Amino acid sequence: MTQSIQAKTLTLGDVKTKFSLQFAESEELFREWIDDLPEITEVEKRYLDKVKAGYANSADYPMIEDTVKMVVLAPLLFLADLYLTPFHIEAEKSVELVTVDEGILVRGSIDVLLLIESFWVVAIEAKRAQYSVEAGLPQLLCYMLSNPNPDRPTFGLLTNGSNFRFIKLIKQDTSQYALSYEFVIDRANDFYEVFRILKRLSGIISSYSTST
Repeated sequence: MTQSIQAKTLTLGDVKTKFSLQFAESEELFREWIDDLPEITEVEKRYLDKVKAGYANSADYPMIEDTVKMVVLAPLLFLADLYLTPFHIEAEKSVELVTVDEGILVRGSIDVLLLIESFWVVAIEAKRAQYSVEAGLPQLLCYMLSNPNPDRPTFGLLTNGSNFRFIKLIKQDTSQYALSYEFVIDRANDFYEVFRILKRLSGIISSYSTST
């Protein structure tokens, strides 16, 4: 049973203060997105190229509900075997985003998915304009802090369909979190790297379940 948190109005400053949370600027806290990444096969590359092509095609038309999850996130998680044991998906209630973009009222949503107690995914969806992945960071950190196993790090992924950022959080007296670089789906081999990091993290988290 996951913890229910009212995260709609939380800012990053609120989360840091409420939970005594600090940002770790050193890359040493979060080496998992850099070191020992698995190789990617030609079959996997072709699959990811199709996902990229599907996203590019969808971006040419008005965004519909759930586009982020349907076109990009779902196939990415599938290819990384994150629908298989020990992972499973629990969907949290969406958080609505409302801002003004060049005089236009923009409504969006943050959908929070728990793949396992140590891995959270936040999908940010918007109509008429894209939200930065940073828009979901306070909410994602808030959920990650609900991890019932404080002796283990918690990992997260933020995406708005085109941009991706990974997060690691360690709970302690003064909890710390670290961020990966931001990856962009149509920039060089970024999307391949996103997949490699997902495979790396899934292997780490799977090892937690086998060691209990």
